Amino acid sequence: MAGNRDYINRRIHSLLGVIPIGLFLIQHLTVNFFATRGPEAFNAAAHFMESLPYRYVLELFVIFLPILFHGIYGVYIAFTAKHNVSNYGYFRNWMFMLQRYTGVITLIFIAWHVWETRIAIGLGWVDLNYQLMENILTNPFFFWFYVVGVVSTTFHFANGLWSFFVSWGITMTPRSQRIMTYVSIIVFLAVSYVGVRTLFTFAYGI
Repeated sequence: MAGNRDYINRRIHSLLGVIPIGLFLIQHLTVNFFATRGPEAFNAAAHFMESLPYRYVLELFVIFLPILFHGIYGVYIAFTAKHNVSNYGYFRNWMFMLQRYTGVITLIFIAWHVWETRIAIGLGWVDLNYQLMENILTNPFFFWFYVVGVVSTTFHFANGLWSFFVSWGITMTPRSQRIMTYVSIIVFLAVSYVGVRTLFTFAYGI
C-alpha cells in the first residue's frame, strides 16, 4: 500500500512539475521579458496579468497549491534519494543529483521571491511595476541571488522534462532519450537566456 501511494505521489509530482508549474514558469518569464522593451511595456504586461478574471482562484489552484505539493514532496525525494556519482559517474547520475540540489535551491528562491513580490504587493507594501524589480535587483547581492535562483529553476524545469518523458513512457528507447537530452539542453539554454537577460535589464538597463 505504501509503495502504491509513493508511486502515485511521484507521478503527481512529475506531472505538476510540467503542468501547470512548467507552463506557469514560461508564462511568468515571458511577461517579465517585456522589461527589455522598457518600463511601460513591462508595466502593461504585468497589469494585464494582474487584472485577469478569477485571478485568485488561478493563483491558488494553478500556481500556489501545485508548487507547494511539488516543493514539499520534492524535498522529501531530495533527502531520501541515494546519489552514487562517486562510484558511477555517468551523465544521468550527475543530472539526477543536480536535479535534487537545484530543486532545494529553487524552493528557497521561490519562497523568497513570492514573499518579496506577491505577498508584499498583497499587503500593500509595494506596487507591481518596473521600479519594484529595479529596486530589488540593483542590489548586487540580490542580483546574483536572483541569477542563481533563475538558473537553478530553469535547469530544474528543463532536466525535469527529461524525467517526465521517461516516467510517463513517452521516451522509452535509448535513442529517444538521447534526443530528449538534447531537447532539454536547448530548453534550458533558451529559458535561462530569457530569465537572465531580464535580470540584467532590471539591474543595469541593458
